[in-house]
Amino acid sequence: MVGAIVKTLAQIKVDNSGLMLEVPVLLTTQGVFEPLLDYIVSKSHLHSLPWMNRVVFSCQLLLEYMEANRGLFSEPSKLFQSFVQRLSSGTIGKDGRDPSALYWLPRSVSNVNQLLSALNGLTDWLTLNQGNQSLNPFEQATSHQERLNYAAWFKRNQYNFLGHLKGNALPEMMKKVRKVRGKKDVLKVDGDAISFPEQLFKPFFIDGIGSARDVRVALRDQLIVLLMHGAGVRESDALHLWVSDVFKDPENANSVTIRLYHPEDGKAPNNWIGRKKQTTRAAYLAEQYHLIPRNKLTGTARVGWKTKVVDHDDNFIHLYWFSTYYGELFAYLWKQYLLYLLPLERNHPYAFVSFSKGVTGQALTLNAFNQSYKAAMARTGFPVSKSQGRTPHAHRHAYGRRLSNAKVDPQIIKKALHHASIMSQSVYTQPGIRDVSIACDKAMQQLESHEYAAFRNDVELSWAEVMESGFKDIDPDGLFSGKYPKFRRE
Repeated sequence: MVGAIVKTLAQIKVDNSGLMLEVPVLLTTQGVFEPLLDYIVSKSHLHSLPWMNRVVFSCQLLLEYMEANRGLFSEPSKLFQSFVQRLSSGTIGKDGRDPSALYWLPRSVSNVNQLLSALNGLTDWLTLNQGNQSLNPFEQATSHQERLNYAAWFKRNQYNFLGHLKGNALPEMMKKVRKVRGKKDVLKVDGDAISFPEQLFKPFFIDGIGSARDVRVALRDQLIVLLMHGAGVRESDALHLWVSDVFKDPENANSVTIRLYHPEDGKAPNNWIGRKKQTTRAAYLAEQYHLIPRNKLTGTARVGWKTKVVDHDDNFIHLYWFSTYYGELFAYLWKQYLLYLLPLERNHPYAFVSFSKGVTGQALTLNAFNQSYKAAMARTGFPVSKSQGRTPHAHRHAYGRRLSNAKVDPQIIKKALHHASIMSQSVYTQPGIRDVSIACDKAMQQLESHEYAAFRNDVELSWAEVMESGFKDIDPDGLFSGKYPKFRRE
C-alpha cells in the first residue's frame, strides 16, 4: 500500500482567493494521502492545529501498522482491533526482537484513548462521505454499557446550560458502543494545581529574570511573568498583547489597566474601521500589516488562544491584579520597556518582541520565551520542574491558589481567571498534596497532646520505657520487650 510515510506541512489552494490553507499532511511513495487530506480540510475551520496534528499522527501510526502487517487480517475491523492492542502493549517481544520493525513502546491508556478517538472521527467521516468500510463500527450495547453511556453523557452535560435540550437523541445513542473501545484510564481524583512557589518568586524575578545580560530581555520577560503571576494569564495569552492594550488605571495613577483582546474577533484599536467597514483585529492585521492572527499560524510562529469567555462586546478580557502591587510594578517596568521597544522597526502591533540578532523586533515566539524562562530559572539554582511548580503555567496556578487562600468568593475567582464554568477552578480550591501533609501533621500533634494524655498520665515516656513492662502475650521470649530485650538497639 505505502512505503515510507512522512508528515509535513502543505499549503493547499482551496479557492481562487489569495490565501492558502496550511495543514499537516502525510506523504507516501504514492504522493499525499488524500483521504486524510480531505478530512483535515473539511474540518480545518472547526479545529485547531494541535487537533490536526493529533489526527495526522494517529493516521500515520495506523498506516505504518497496516504496511507492516499487510495481508494478515481478513477484516478491517480485526486489523484495527489488533492495532489498538499494539498501541497499548508495544510491538517488542520479550527477547527484544520485533519482526514488524515497528519497535513501538507501550503507550499510556490516556494516550491510546486519544489516538483511538482521533481515528474514530476520521473513519466515521470516510464512511459517511466516501463510502469506505468502517474500521471501528458501532454495535449493540449491553444493558450495563447503556448505563455507562448515560453516565458519561450526564458527566459531559451536567454543567451545560442547554444540556437538557440534547436529550432527544439519547435513547438511540445509549444503545450503541464502539466495537473497539479504549481501556478505562486510571481514576484521577481532584488534581493538585502545582503552583509556582511564592517564596521563590522574588529571587526568580530579581536574580533569575532580572540578571539577563540584555536589559531589554530582562524587562520583557519580567513583564510577561508579571502578567502570569500577578494577573493569572497563560503564557500564550501574554504574547497576544498589543502595545495599545495597556492603559493608565483611572483609579490608581501608579498602575495600569490591561485588556487582552481575542486575536481574531477582538476590536481593532483606536476605533479603526477597514475599507469594507470591518473593525476586527483580523481585518486590521490583514489591511495594516498583511498578517493573519497568531492563533491561525502554523509552526513555531503560532500562539494559541484558549480563553472562551470575554468581559465585553469588544471581545476582550480585563486583567485583575492580585495583589495590586503587581500592577504598579508592571506600570513602572512598562515605561522603561517602551523606551527600548518603540524605536525598533516592527511590522506588527505586538508588545513583546525578540531582541536576538537577526530577528530583533519580530514578535516573540513561545519557544523563544520558554527558552529564556528556562535560562532565568537556571540562574536561580532551581531548574525548570513541572512537578515542583517551576514552569510558566504554574504562575497561573499560583494566582488561582492565592485567590483561593485569601477566601475570595468562588464567583469572583471564576471571573478573575476567565473560566467558562465555576467547576474549572476546583483544581485551585481543592487541598493540594502539601496542604494534606500539613493538615495531617497538625492533626497528629493535636492527637498526641490530647488523646494520648490519659495513656501517658501526664508523664512523658519514651518508647524504651513503655517497652520495659514486657508484652508476654505477643513477645513471650522477650525478643523486643522487657528490661533486657534480646534484639534491643545498641
